[in-house]
Amino acid sequence: MRKRPIAIALLATGSMALAACSAGSLGSSDDSGSGGKVSISYLVDNQQETVKVANQLVKDFTAKNPDITIKVETRPQGTDGDNLVKTRLSTGDMSDVFAYNSGSLFQALAPEKNLVPYDDSQNIGSLDKNFATTVTANGKVYGVPMGGFMAGAILYNKDVYAKLGLQAPKTWDDFIANGKKIKDSGVDPVVQTYGETWTSQLFVLGDFANVLTADPQFAEKYTANQAKYATTPAALAGFQHLQEVHDLGYANKDFASAKLTDGLRYLAQGKGAQYPILSAMLSQLIADNPGSENKIGLFAIPGTDAAKNNLTVWAPGGVYIPKTTTGAKLDAARKFTAFIATADGCASQTTATQPTGPYAVKGCTLPDSVPQAVKDMQTYIDSGNSNLALEFLSPVKGPALEQICVEVGSGIRKADAGAKLYDEDVKKQAQQLGLSGW
Repeated sequence: MRKRPIAIALLATGSMALAACSAGSLGSSDDSGSGGKVSISYLVDNQQETVKVANQLVKDFTAKNPDITIKVETRPQGTDGDNLVKTRLSTGDMSDVFAYNSGSLFQALAPEKNLVPYDDSQNIGSLDKNFATTVTANGKVYGVPMGGFMAGAILYNKDVYAKLGLQAPKTWDDFIANGKKIKDSGVDPVVQTYGETWTSQLFVLGDFANVLTADPQFAEKYTANQAKYATTPAALAGFQHLQEVHDLGYANKDFASAKLTDGLRYLAQGKGAQYPILSAMLSQLIADNPGSENKIGLFAIPGTDAAKNNLTVWAPGGVYIPKTTTGAKLDAARKFTAFIATADGCASQTTATQPTGPYAVKGCTLPDSVPQAVKDMQTYIDSGNSNLALEFLSPVKGPALEQICVEVGSGIRKADAGAKLYDEDVKKQAQQLGLSGW
């Protein structure tokens, strides 16, 4: 999913560990010292919240393991960082432990060649199944999570809902019915902010859990060019949602020019009732609109079956051990990564920064102080009612999706035509990747 810089900064907080490090901070730490003590290095991106979490994890772990010293190293974010991480792995110069993306970017690291597989001594049995999927290659798990899940969902104003006696919908028909009551009350039912085009994609990308409910093999078929958005009813539904919201006049009048900050303000002030957006935007919503943390709830984008209304989630980044870490350093690295995948590891991260999503480790709990929407996310995770976003299950992504969604959501292009156009868009990218069947 393509995002503007403000979104990238928020997503980096605890979840998307994007790439590389400055020359002054690189290099392996000293070998194990005398008296059984060992020193290892831990490489993370230089986003402020990421560094805070890393330092707190090290502090709490070494307090219990005084014979192990861990030096936190930092790297800048961005494409250059991606390349540097790959270069350091290929040259055998990677830090003893490092944080990086999960999903398709993890697969691009050639994990079987470059990384040490984990076993249950590192608590991989406690990992949420969705996260474990994103750090698995040929049946072996290579990472533990740093940070929490992010959702593609609908944030809603609980005061508006309470005033109108509404319940969070579990089917799209119920969502539309709620929208009519909201519109009749003088409130915009759906906030849209096409002034920042990336925000237009959530009715499509956030609906993917419903696609998997209808066809659990869709991602595999899609990757092999055996399934299309335009010809798969459950996948086409996301584009149809965009069109229907526009055709019913449910969006705010300034949808074409409004930006993310506008949309969050409309939602917080009750000028708009519902906003399909990434849950990571809660941080900005609360910062810009103090006192709103418990006025905003979250529900999954509704599908057709109320009994199978699942949440689409983006997994946090992983923490990995390169194969160049050996001997006493490897033992220390295994202990450290095992600590991260425990309730104590989650508590350590919570000490460092307010969680913006549920942790990907079973048994971890969120503090009562987290925003209501994060608590709502937790109920989906705890009940097993969540599925990964498509980008974690397939490398096929088209660069023009946000522009296509803007056109459909603005009434310029119909849903079926938009889906067909996106199928053509992803074809070009799949061919560039050299995927079979394209």
